[in-house]
Amino acid sequence: MRRDTSPSPHSQAKMAMEDATQEHLENAEHAEHAAREGNRFLTTVSVTIAVLAVLAATVGSFESLETAETINDKSEAAYLQDKASDQWSFFQAKSIKKNMYQIAAAAVGPAAEQFQADAKRNDADSADIQAKALDFEKQVDEKLRDSDVRAHRHHVLTFAVTLLHISIAVATLSIIMHGKRWPWLGSLVLGALGLIAAGVAYV
Repeated sequence: MRRDTSPSPHSQAKMAMEDATQEHLENAEHAEHAAREGNRFLTTVSVTIAVLAVLAATVGSFESLETAETINDKSEAAYLQDKASDQWSFFQAKSIKKNMYQIAAAAVGPAAEQFQADAKRNDADSADIQAKALDFEKQVDEKLRDSDVRAHRHHVLTFAVTLLHISIAVATLSIIMHGKRWPWLGSLVLGALGLIAAGVAYV
């Protein structure tokens, strides 16, 4: 039997976080080199880029975790749905047996009382099985709701990370353009919007 060697959702999220962190650290390093020219404003831009890089890495980590949890919730919902389906099949089998015993008990004979007792026992079993099936279905609904919430968070956080990445790129323009202030100011606005978007994801 061939073993599944594909990485788990949590492993994929961890790798994505490591890649994102490395990328942001490289951006911060480039900004630091540019700030060594001695221009105080470029030093401010460098610090801004480093802060934005950390924020982007942090939000990106939350995005990756929400993606992994979305996959896990959907997998658990599918597993619980299978369990519910098994219980409903068992419930139908018990209901059929109960009906058969009731029909047999209706016939006059020495075993009528035993058939009636068997019918009642199967009826009680059916009620327990139905309760289990309904409980599994309730859990399925909860997992699907959780999955929808996490998927929504993922989409919003993706937008937030994109804004933060753009803010880093825009801030870098201040260095490339030898101290122009408007790209740096624009990066602050974009970074603030990215943080607001990240916060909205959890509202």
